[in-house]
Amino acid sequence: MKDEFIVNIIHRPELSPEYAEKSGGKKSKAVSEESLDIFLFQQEQAHKNGLKTTIHITYAALFNEDIVKIAKEHHEKYGDEIALSLLGLPCKEFKEKYKTEDFCIWMFSKEDKEKIVDDVFGMFYDKFGFYPQSTGSYFLDAYTINYIKRKYPSVVCAIATCWEEGSKAYHTCNNSWYTFMDGGPWNPWIPSKVNSHCPASDKEDDSGIVAIPHLSRDLLACFDGNGSNFGTHPQNVIRGMIYYHTENGWHYPYLYNLIDQYRHLGKYNDGYSYNMMFVGPGWLNKMGRWEAPYELLRQSYEDGMAYYGKLKKEGKLKDMTMSEFATYYRQKHTNYNTPESALWKDILYGTNKEYFWYVDPFMRTCLDFNQGGAMIDLRPYVAKVPFEVGIGTDHVYDATYPYLIQANYRAGYFTHYAGAGTVKSCKVTYKGETVDLCLTRTMAKFNKTSEGVELTTNPVELELGGEKILIQSVFTFLEGKGSLKITRRLLNKPAEPVYFNEYFTGAFGNNEYQSDMSKLTLRVDDEVMNYEYKGRKIVHEGAKVGEVIIPDVCTKVSVCGDNDSIEVEEGIAFSPVYHLAVKKAIKEGEFTTWLNLEKAD
Repeated sequence: MKDEFIVNIIHRPELSPEYAEKSGGKKSKAVSEESLDIFLFQQEQAHKNGLKTTIHITYAALFNEDIVKIAKEHHEKYGDEIALSLLGLPCKEFKEKYKTEDFCIWMFSKEDKEKIVDDVFGMFYDKFGFYPQSTGSYFLDAYTINYIKRKYPSVVCAIATCWEEGSKAYHTCNNSWYTFMDGGPWNPWIPSKVNSHCPASDKEDDSGIVAIPHLSRDLLACFDGNGSNFGTHPQNVIRGMIYYHTENGWHYPYLYNLIDQYRHLGKYNDGYSYNMMFVGPGWLNKMGRWEAPYELLRQSYEDGMAYYGKLKKEGKLKDMTMSEFATYYRQKHTNYNTPESALWKDILYGTNKEYFWYVDPFMRTCLDFNQGGAMIDLRPYVAKVPFEVGIGTDHVYDATYPYLIQANYRAGYFTHYAGAGTVKSCKVTYKGETVDLCLTRTMAKFNKTSEGVELTTNPVELELGGEKILIQSVFTFLEGKGSLKITRRLLNKPAEPVYFNEYFTGAFGNNEYQSDMSKLTLRVDDEVMNYEYKGRKIVHEGAKVGEVIIPDVCTKVSVCGDNDSIEVEEGIAFSPVYHLAVKKAIKEGEFTTWLNLEKAD
């Protein structure tokens, strides 16, 4: 089957961009005229390269007859889709009508969300004579999506989250960017009716739309650092200073490598791969941005769009509008359990660092093969944590989906205080010497089996007790089960038994600070322990299962396997985590364990 690389090009004629009104010192009319010129330039670049776009009309743009006319013309001439953006709200008309400086749709109260949606959709209908098929924002919560789909069933696609925002974006914006939405998919998904971060588990849970992310980002550099510097619209790359200049002009090979890395994901997703570019006029501000002149911003956009056009001419790319893509995606994903997978290499620094990202209705997780395949991020989608977002709720501005493991917010293996970091890994002991596989470096091979998605590492060699111990790891995501099977293969035959400690150090939350853990319960078989910060353990020989129940995130985590023993341990106040471990000693062969996620009521 031929690989298909699908691209959405989305342009937003934002006539009242906040960046310009608050930092540029220009009159509103001048800002509007400049923004219109930039939008026309963006459209021209797409069309000259044979690419169709989705035009995201904002609230402010609905008051501009020129924009309405241009959108109609481009729809007729180029096949562009006319869509409705729920960004671009903070224009003069909106502020006067709603008596507020707020502009993020997910942060409003339920009542105001409905009023604003009806207002904007109604104006759109008045201008174009139909309701849109696509909409979007930086984030769309489940309540807003459900309301839109109920009132305006024509909508089939929406931009619904911005991948890897959250605390990191907050810190890199001088602690002023209150748009926390970490924990969502990086690639398209069908949102759950309960929580829009989570892929729907079945038809009853299906919100009725296909969601796409706001920007396609570098799935390694973005996780490790500030995601705003690593995206497939050229001005992100400029902001990240990932370009250079010669006598022949400006160059940004990283941008092309990033687009190609997304093309490569077809290898892991049955031949399908996706990329999107979503750009408002603020990124091409004629005053320049990030110490970059307008000439550089303009050329990078021209060159980026030309690269997409080149791929299309070579038959390596299909450009679609958002609604066209929604139809395509549902044809490709007839099984709700079909995962999105990404074995992602370091394309910025050229190291051998490699992450594997996995999303299905049960979990979002990341394995780091620079740490032997350690799990460094885990979100329990199976729980579909049903929190609401906006004024009048317990989550006014924080839409982040909670984690169980998060190596950046709650550390990982490498911590100042041993054992304090959240991570899933394995310790290997031989003749009294121990090493954690987090300290090994390896790479992985991807395969699909009858069980699901499988990752097999290159063997790693450990020097223990004066001997070499050769170990290979296999990670299998069991499709439709919410389970990860981990097999540790002992590839040689040491003189004495090798002891494996397959452990899970977890927490929960949505930032660096741990909430109260005292609601947790830990269990091995029939012995139960309530979390009291005393560092106590339960150890059973030949046990069947060890588990923790975390009521705050509606999740049960359990571990099991062909073991000698299973152990659970509570943390202390200085180290508020919990530990699950499955242990076994073998002289040859392999050791297999399972990590299972379930919803806990």
